[in-house]
Amino acid sequence: MMALKHTGIRIVVLLVLQSLWMGTSHSQQPGSPEFDKEVSKQEAIYQSKGEKVPEGYVTDRSLLAYQYFLSFEFDRSLANLGPADRWLDIGAGEGQAILDYYTSRYDAMHVEGWERRGKKARAVAMSIEDRRTPRWHETAARLEANKIQYLSGKRLREYSFEELGQFQLISDVIGGFSYTNNVSQFIEKVLGVLELKGSFYTLLLDVVPEKAANRTSYPDTLFLTEIENSDGSEVRVCSWLKSIACVEVTCDSKTESDRPIEIYRIQKVCNSFAVPALVPLHFEAGTPPIRRFQLKAPSPVSPGGTSLTR
Repeated sequence: MMALKHTGIRIVVLLVLQSLWMGTSHSQQPGSPEFDKEVSKQEAIYQSKGEKVPEGYVTDRSLLAYQYFLSFEFDRSLANLGPADRWLDIGAGEGQAILDYYTSRYDAMHVEGWERRGKKARAVAMSIEDRRTPRWHETAARLEANKIQYLSGKRLREYSFEELGQFQLISDVIGGFSYTNNVSQFIEKVLGVLELKGSFYTLLLDVVPEKAANRTSYPDTLFLTEIENSDGSEVRVCSWLKSIACVEVTCDSKTESDRPIEIYRIQKVCNSFAVPALVPLHFEAGTPPIRRFQLKAPSPVSPGGTSLTR
């Protein structure tokens, strides 16, 4: 969603949405008719074309936009990839960022590391809907076979590990991480296809940042992604990511934005990763959708160290 222009309008909208939330949060849990309805509405957004594409659903972000939104380390990580490496871009839309990577302009802006890049990395664009343009087909035709690939028609979780392979770099700019109704499953799949020492770069719009003193720092913001404990207490997204075993996480806020944006770098440091499960509580279609999750309590452990439930 685009930022509303006037603070007064923001507050009114927030109050209306909060009142709707109070009346629908329980009914919009997975399996309910209301939840299924919202999922169907979200699917319609994914498949929208032309004038029917809603405001805020951007499918043509450039690589410069990636460099602006993501951690400053993303640009260096991409430039350091060599011809044997692979880059996965989730929620790629038209694949504009990948196409920009294969231009002479990119090389001119990244002279350092040119010898290492050589013919550059192989890249895979992933999108629920096929939004390839003539430029994609023209670029694919002039590059060596399978240098760039475009996967569509399925969500990340629906691909097998054999289909995807491994990647040194994964990016997601307001893609699957912002839209999925099962965040923990999404992160599990990302880590499963991420190479050891590889990095995943992503962000969330309208989320309480790790460094914010409290939610009241953003009085006119409708938070799009929230996590709570079983007792209803707040869990920051950054804290949840940092609780994942075998990853190193950095969280930074974009202070120049007029809305709370948190950007993440998640590096896989060992293979025995474990993602704390999140149970969906609420889903409301949008660009991005409104989502609320509850942190699932860990299974009890027996004195011998074995989980009593699975």
